[in-house]
Amino acid sequence: MATVFIGGSRHVRVLDEDIRARLDRIIRERLPILIGDADGADKAVQGYLHARGYPCVEVFCVGGRCRNNVGGWPSRAVSSHRRRKDFQYYATKDRLMAREAAEGFMIWDGRSAGTLANVARLARQGKPVTVYLVSTRQSVRLANETEWGQFLGTCPPAVRARAEEYVRAEEDEPANRPEPTLF
Repeated sequence: MATVFIGGSRHVRVLDEDIRARLDRIIRERLPILIGDADGADKAVQGYLHARGYPCVEVFCVGGRCRNNVGGWPSRAVSSHRRRKDFQYYATKDRLMAREAAEGFMIWDGRSAGTLANVARLARQGKPVTVYLVSTRQSVRLANETEWGQFLGTCPPAVRARAEEYVRAEEDEPANRPEPTLF
């Protein structure tokens, strides 16, 4: 059973009919879902899954307490070696979800470099990821690093630069950095 990492932009607060239809397919197939605890897409998807009574959800959070867990699902508190609550601090849980998932579904507003970093994490591991582009209501399916690079080339330059910076920062961290762990 393929575990799905669902994530997206913090500016996405409403799920359109295409997103709901994809979530309904995941529900029908009873696929386990890994999701973060951020406001925006994470919280909106959680709300939809909760309204549908879907139980196969695990919420990941950093710092010992989830910011959002709408359905009261099991949660996984992940520790970070970072103390400053910046992008890399919260990305700790994203790296773990990308590692544990078999595939991804990312809801992208066209601006969030963090969402693109999650797409990169999955594609670079050879895991299929569907990127739903909110502005055009289109989906793009990527399955590997080459397709990721091609997709990134179509992104706005400033967003592309930030996403590349995030991915590079993870690559540049010392190899002996602690892996995300539970508290």
